[in-house]
Amino acid sequence: MRLGLVAGSPIEWLAVRLNLVPRPLMDTQVAFTLAQVIMVASKIGLFDALASGPATAEQLARQCATNPAATEKLLPSLVASGYLRARAGRYELTGLSRKWLVSSSPRSLADKLALQFQEWTLLEGSEAFVRSGTPVDVHDTLSDDEWGLYQRGMKALSGSLTGPLAKAVPIPAGATDLLDIGGSHGAYAVALCRRHPGLRAVVLDLPEAVRHAAGLLAAQGMGERVRHREGDALADDLGERCYDAVTIIGVVHHFTDEQNRALAAKVARALRPGGTYTIADFFRLDDPGRADQVPALMDFYFALTSRSGTWPPDRMADWQREAGLAPAKPVRLAASGGVGLQSATKPR
Repeated sequence: MRLGLVAGSPIEWLAVRLNLVPRPLMDTQVAFTLAQVIMVASKIGLFDALASGPATAEQLARQCATNPAATEKLLPSLVASGYLRARAGRYELTGLSRKWLVSSSPRSLADKLALQFQEWTLLEGSEAFVRSGTPVDVHDTLSDDEWGLYQRGMKALSGSLTGPLAKAVPIPAGATDLLDIGGSHGAYAVALCRRHPGLRAVVLDLPEAVRHAAGLLAAQGMGERVRHREGDALADDLGERCYDAVTIIGVVHHFTDEQNRALAAKVARALRPGGTYTIADFFRLDDPGRADQVPALMDFYFALTSRSGTWPPDRMADWQREAGLAPAKPVRLAASGGVGLQSATKPR
C-alpha cells in the first residue's frame, strides 16, 4: 500500500508517466496541506455536524463556531479530495468520511486525528534527528493531558485491526489465560476474549497508560475477564507457566533488539507448554529495494520518536527461537498498511 499521484485524465496519466508533473510538490506541499485540512475539519467537528444531514457553508460555520469566509475556503478542498459532496449549495458526507471521521462511527479515527496535531510537532524534529541521530522518546515527554489524548488516539487506531487480529492470533485450544503486553485500551484483548469465550486477559502497561485507559477498557463491558495490571514488561517479572498466550501488538518498535530478546526470554518462561507468543507490528524489509512505503515511513517515525523502529519478521523469529520457542511462518494482514504477525509456540 502506498500514497501516490492519481491522474484525472489520460493526458494527466501521460504527464505522470513522462515525469512532467512536479511530484515532490505533490508529495510535500499538497500532501501536508491536505493533511491539515482533514485534521482541522475533524477537530472543529465538521464531519459530526454533517452526520444528521446536508448543510450549507453558513450553517456549518454556525454549528462549528468558525469564520464563515474561512469555512467556505475549507469545504471545496474536502469535496475535491473525496471527503464531502456538494449539491445545490449544500454539503454532505461521503461514505469515506461517514465511516472513518464521524465520532459516533465504530471505525472513527477522530481521536487519532486529534493526536496527530501532537505528532505533527514531533515530526518537526525530523531534520535534527537525521543530523544528530538523537531521537525524541515520546513516552518520556508526554504531559498528563497528552497521555489521555495518546490513549484515545491509540484506541481509535485499533478499530480497523481488532477483527483481523482476533482471527489471526493463534490461541491454543482450551486456553484460559492471556497476557497482552502494552495493550492499554484493551481493545485487542477484548476482541480475543470475545472470540474465545473461555479466555480471560491481563493487560500489562505503564501506570500512566493504565490510568488514562481504564475508562476505555471499562466502556467495553468485559468486567473482570479483561483487567489492567500496572507495570513495565521490560523490568517486571512476568511469572512462570502462568499464561496460555502472550501478545504484544504495536509495541516492539519501541524496544531495541537487546530489549526484545530479553523480553522474549521472559515471555517464554511465563508461557505454559503449548502456549503461544504473538508479535504484531509493521514488518520492515531489510532489502531497501523491496521496501513498502507505509512500513518504511513508520520505521523512520518510530526511530524518531522512540529510539528504535520497526523490525523484519525474521528478526522477530530470532528472538523467539533464542528463547526456546518454535516460530511459525509470518502472516501479513490484508488492508492493514503493512502490519503482520510473527507467532511462536512453546514446546510441550
